[in-house]
Amino acid sequence: MSTQKMYDQWSTTYDDVDNPTRDLEKRACKATLSPLSFDSVIELGSGTGKNTEWLAERAVNVTCVDLSSEMQAIARAKVLRDNVRFVLGDIRDGWSFLEQKADLITCSLILEHVEKLDNVFRQAFSHLNKNGHLYICELHPFKQYSGSKARFESGGELHVLDCYLHHVTDYTEAAANAGFILEQMTEWFDKQDRSDIPRLISFLFKRERKDETS
Repeated sequence: MSTQKMYDQWSTTYDDVDNPTRDLEKRACKATLSPLSFDSVIELGSGTGKNTEWLAERAVNVTCVDLSSEMQAIARAKVLRDNVRFVLGDIRDGWSFLEQKADLITCSLILEHVEKLDNVFRQAFSHLNKNGHLYICELHPFKQYSGSKARFESGGELHVLDCYLHHVTDYTEAAANAGFILEQMTEWFDKQDRSDIPRLISFLFKRERKDETS
């Protein structure tokens, strides 16, 4: 079953079941982005609107992008704001679903479903305003090494999504090749217990090339 269909199916329970990865990413997003100012946002992997309301409170406009129409339908019902627009799109291909640029692009818990990262970073760079930021938060490679993957239960059956392993340097090298500068990298632990392996890793990149004039 495709990733899109799996998330369509997951949408019926995504907000209701215990999900420490989802909840920790929500906290990571707020903690990382609170110091920033931004008018326009492109939210990749917006899902059921976990971070959308908070982003919309801070920005003039937010464009929410997701692969799953069912996940997005839940977000549309939850986030009733005039400054939020929803579009369907697959970030693994060309980003023809986006015409505008933004001050901030967020990408939450979806890159494990993307085999090649380079296109995502190149597209993000081209859709950011100068000095714009790219926030990424994903399952930590250490968690992936231990066998953790996106999964959910439905009808008494466990469904495991297709996932790709990305090392830390896979993110940083793809970002550098696209022209980004790494401003912040943070590991996120369950209950802030640093004696255990981290659950998530987040990156804050800046679109800033020294040879750019505009």
